Amino acid sequence: MKVLVTGGLGFIGSHTVVALLEHGYDVVVIDNLYNSKEVVKDRIKEITHKDFKTVIADVQNEVELEKIFKEDKIDAIIHFAGYKAVGESVSKPVEYYENNLDSTFALLKMMKKYGTKNFVFSSSATVYGEPKRVPMYEIDPVTEATSPYGETKVMIERILKDVAKVNPDYNIALLRYFNPIGAHKSGLLGEDPNGIPNNLLPYIAKVATGQLKEVSVFGNDYDTPDGTGVRDYIHVVDLAKGHVLALKKLETKPGLCIYNLGTGKGTSVLEMIHYYEEACGHKIPYVIKERRAGDIATSYANCDKAKEELGFTCDYSVLDACKDGYHFQVEEEKRKAEGK
Repeated sequence: MKVLVTGGLGFIGSHTVVALLEHGYDVVVIDNLYNSKEVVKDRIKEITHKDFKTVIADVQNEVELEKIFKEDKIDAIIHFAGYKAVGESVSKPVEYYENNLDSTFALLKMMKKYGTKNFVFSSSATVYGEPKRVPMYEIDPVTEATSPYGETKVMIERILKDVAKVNPDYNIALLRYFNPIGAHKSGLLGEDPNGIPNNLLPYIAKVATGQLKEVSVFGNDYDTPDGTGVRDYIHVVDLAKGHVLALKKLETKPGLCIYNLGTGKGTSVLEMIHYYEEACGHKIPYVIKERRAGDIATSYANCDKAKEELGFTCDYSVLDACKDGYHFQVEEEKRKAEGK
């Protein structure tokens, strides 16, 4: 099976490409390097000892996108490409709606034109908005997210559901995952965003390695055990495995299917800082700040459906993820110092 991975040089995308190659899939990557680096391509090859096609282009560029579909018989798409920072989306809503929706429309056009039937969408727990219960189940209502980023996921899910209704031969998996963290054990792949990180773990990593002064903890007055936000943090290697399992599910022609991918357990921001301190062996300074727009108190998954239907389970703990993430960050700083 030949799989087009959009955003395949990014954090989650690159780990998923590794998993796909290790499971024998033929992979084509398209990435515009907005929040990724071209060197990741070589690192994936170093890990897997396998080659794959990479196109440096924007998914919204239909001319470049169509070249891929003309040259390669694409059997399935895994769609990661998109802007992904909750806080930034509040200040840049138009950019988020335009980028995330238009890239999806471009892919759907190519699917229709070139007969691709399988689509895995990188969705998010943000579609549940302010949760009515915790943990969250796939049957819980998806009505209104708490940020423009989350709203783009809600809208794309609705679009894909409508597409599935009128195309019974399409097989579409909506993967609602929670908070991916960690890195590949090789130290070659991890989360190293361009500029100041928007997400908690890469920010903690840069504080741990002395690149940033302190961690900003947004709010300590939530209704949680220690007042800080609680999230379901899943090791990115486990999450990558979930995408392979979803593709295998699509081969059984299930139509539309929806799965939460998480650990089923919540970890607070302060707990995460303490885990990272254990991983790196020293204290990490932090400062409490006001709540951030679009954030909620508690979010973690019920993953029974993914376990029962996909055989999905997590092999790594939050501490494992912190250790792997710190190892990557240290190795990345060495590479930068050496000009690699």
